[in-house]
Amino acid sequence: MCGIVGLFLKNPALRPELGNHVSTMLAEMTSRGPDSAGIAVYHRPTVDGVSKFTLFHDDDAYAWDEMTGRLGAALGVESDLEKRAKHVVLAVQSSEEPVRAWLAANCPDVRVMGYGSLMEVYKEKGLPADVLRRHGIPQMEGSHAVGHTRMATESIVTTEHSHPFTAAPDMCLVHNGSLSNHNRLRQWLKRRGQSFDTDNDSEVAARYFAYRMSEGASLEEAMEAGLKDLDGFFTFTMGTRDGFAVLRDGIACKPAVLAETDDWVAMGSEYRALAHLPGVDKATIWEPKPAVVYTWTLN
Repeated sequence: MCGIVGLFLKNPALRPELGNHVSTMLAEMTSRGPDSAGIAVYHRPTVDGVSKFTLFHDDDAYAWDEMTGRLGAALGVESDLEKRAKHVVLAVQSSEEPVRAWLAANCPDVRVMGYGSLMEVYKEKGLPADVLRRHGIPQMEGSHAVGHTRMATESIVTTEHSHPFTAAPDMCLVHNGSLSNHNRLRQWLKRRGQSFDTDNDSEVAARYFAYRMSEGASLEEAMEAGLKDLDGFFTFTMGTRDGFAVLRDGIACKPAVLAETDDWVAMGSEYRALAHLPGVDKATIWEPKPAVVYTWTLN
């Protein structure tokens, strides 16, 4: 049992309150997932030619400055570093692939949580409220965010098994449910060049959708393809640089609720995650239908 939330702000005037609202939403899902929590926040876009990475190391004393110095010397690039608990946000004057390749070859103990030009991903073991506070999420501005609280019923409690899972620039997924064919799909994706960091079935789903979009599918088309190829029960919430999507499987046994006003769209595993949002009393509220893809895009 896990809890998932998503908040997509249609009204730019509300962006200064994104972190505050989504933190309240995620904390309400603590009883569905007290083991770990994670969140992807879409904010602070980089300038052209600069890539942004959210990195994690379990050692509080990890020598991040030394690492970035080695990276800059090896690639001949400049970078900026911001530390948030055991995570750092690294902005590099480079495309993503050379940086990811250098990190994999030279710093295998550093985990890439997310990358792109807009998204930052923070996830860690512990109660959701503590994870959110340590990383300053309530003070963050932005356009949209997705979050997850995890109850580790089938695997060890680790940061790397926590959601969201990232599989492409500015793309992430959170999942409530379980896939039955993830091992077969993992092998299928490996043959098509995909690599994996964990044995989590949700990472398979994230990389499946990323692969479909790399072939040219839209977010909606990729999720519709998943209804045929992903076997199991699931509620997915996904974020991209300019989009937000929700999908339940054909049986829809995992709980979910959507609410929408002129100012925002919100998703939660339970209504109480949405109850504190401004104007929720006037929102259109519904349970997402089985096997229907719901998407929204920034104007």
